[in-house]
This record gives sequence, structure tokens and C-alpha cells, in this order.
Amino acid sequence: MKTDICIVGGGPAGLACALALTQSGREVTVIDCAVPPIDKACGEGLMPDSLAALGALGVRLPTVGSELRGIRFFDDSHTVSADFPHGAGRALRRVVLHELLVEQAERVGVRMLWGVKNVDTRRGRVSYNGGHIDAPLIVGADGQKSCVREEAELGEVCSERRRYGFRMHYGCAPWSRYVEIYWATHFQIYVTPVANDQVCVALISTDPHLRLEAALKMIPELAERLRGFPATTPEKGSLSLSRKLRRVYGNGYVLLGDASGSVDAITGEGMCLAFSQSIALVRALDGGDLRLYQRSHREIAARPRRMAALMLMLDRNQTLRRKAMAALAAHPQIFSSLLAAHVGYKPLGEVFSWRLLSFGLGVLRA
Repeated sequence: MKTDICIVGGGPAGLACALALTQSGREVTVIDCAVPPIDKACGEGLMPDSLAALGALGVRLPTVGSELRGIRFFDDSHTVSADFPHGAGRALRRVVLHELLVEQAERVGVRMLWGVKNVDTRRGRVSYNGGHIDAPLIVGADGQKSCVREEAELGEVCSERRRYGFRMHYGCAPWSRYVEIYWATHFQIYVTPVANDQVCVALISTDPHLRLEAALKMIPELAERLRGFPATTPEKGSLSLSRKLRRVYGNGYVLLGDASGSVDAITGEGMCLAFSQSIALVRALDGGDLRLYQRSHREIAARPRRMAALMLMLDRNQTLRRKAMAALAAHPQIFSSLLAAHVGYKPLGEVFSWRLLSFGLGVLRA
């Protein structure tokens, strides 16, 4: 089999890349060892910038899932919330999103091979049980443990920090149209309204042994809300990595999505990064220079990395977090500005002005 580009990994990142490349007139083949729909432990919320990137790929989510108005933070003494500055986000089950992406890929003519075993991308071709695919370019979109990354010798890591995520769904009507984030010592719990009768509850922690049931006991308000409602899915876990690679292309390979590095799941920007990287890859290929992709990849991740660093600072320092939450509750316009920067509606430089510096000095003095 011959194709212009072979994408190893048929999750949302790989399918988004296939859609972008097909729009540009290239013949694309996607190969994956799993069979749709493919699930993964994640918070299942798409912020407005993610929806905009999906729209550029021809994917619309008009009626599925639940509308998201914004973000709400809780700690043991304060609450602060802000609406998205321009349009709503959307929450939906990961498997529903994957099915929609598969359907769109089928419509535009992407060739997809599912349930394929023993994939090997060495020697400049994609081999598997039953055949092989010749492609001038191989895209590794096969996740954090990417085999393509290792076979392409692109695994040199500049920096890495690990946390641990676990997710379950509860069969209850959502009580809020916000992504609610409950802060505690060295962990957060996210609640996302993914349907009219279901919420997604996700834990992110520095402790690999902490599970949702134990964490909920430390947040009585949330535990009380969920009391009596059944878990509709088993607990599912994954790593939440902050990882930066030295290079994301070389020798006929390109990395994309979590295979190419990632930001902590606290940002909620994992899928948006993959969608934006897919568009950037097409531009680089059209320009005939994959160095453009390397540069764009770094620029796309810059804002989420800065926001992740800011939030993880609060995760590591309980005293600072409590002071910051108290200050944000007293000055909600600062939280609104930070959210606007987080979803790309305004530049970070505009937020980190003298006003925020004054606010930060006030937090430290509190």
C-alpha cells in the first residue's frame, strides 16, 4: 500500500492531523492497534479555542454534550469563577468525540486501518501483521508512550514532570455549566457536565496511590453532591505529563499530540494543542520546510506551558494558593483576565501588566 502520509495513532490527535492533511489535498492513511471508539482518562471539556481549532478542521459539535460557560475554582474557604470571554465551550464524552472525528475522516476519504498489530516504523516504512505501507512521511500520533518517537530517535527530553490522573462518571444531572475545579493539598478534582444526566469527575495528583474515592473524602462538599448517585464507568487512569522534547521531526518522521510532548492536564488544553499542531504541520509541508513546524510547535505550547506553571505553583504551595484564592475572590476581574489569556482571547503580555504585578504583591503581603 502506498500513501502520501501515514499517521500512526488514530486517537483525536491522529484523526485531526488526517483531516488537516486531507483538506490540503494529500492522501492519508491512519493506522491504530485499537478499534473505535477509543477512550482515555481525561476531563472531557473543550474550551472555546479547542472548538475553533476543530471548526477549522471541518468538525462541528452543535448539539452533542453540554455547553460550558466558564471555569470555577473552589478551595476550603473561597470560590471564584469567570465566563469564557468569547463564546462557550463544550463538554462531551471522549468516545463521542472520537466517533465524530472518525465519521468526519470517513466523509473526506481518509483511509483508516483499525485493530492492526505489531506496528513497526523502522526502515522508512510502516510494517504490520498482514502488510506494509510505503509513505514518504510518517506521523507519530501514538501518545505519551510513543513507539514512533523511539524508532525515530526523537525521544530526547528537555524537561519532564509527572502527575497522575484518574477519571469516573456519575449518573446525576449537572448542577453547573462550569468546569469546577476543587483545590486541595497536592491534588485537584475536576467536575465537567458531559450530558444532561452525567458528570465527569477527574482527579489529578502528585501521589500515584491516591484514588478518587479517597480524594473525595477530603472534599466533603463535592462528596455530598455525589452521594447516592451511581458510578456509570469504572475508574480509568493515566499519566499527566509536562514534557518538552528537543525535536519533533527528523529523518522522515514528525511527532504530533502527546507523542510530541505535552502540558499538564491542569490546563485542559491537550486536545487543542494537537488540533493546532495539525494545522501548523500542513502549513510547514506547504512551505516545504519542517523547521516551520518545529517553530510553530514551540509557539503553540508556550501559552499553555506558562499557564500550567502558574497553576502548578499553587498546587505546590498551599499557603500561596490560599492567599491567591482569597485575592482572586476579592478581585474577580483578575481571574476573568487570566481565563481570557488562558483560552487565547488576549495575549499574556496584556494580562501580566503592572496591574497584575500590583495584585501579586498584594497576595504575597497578605
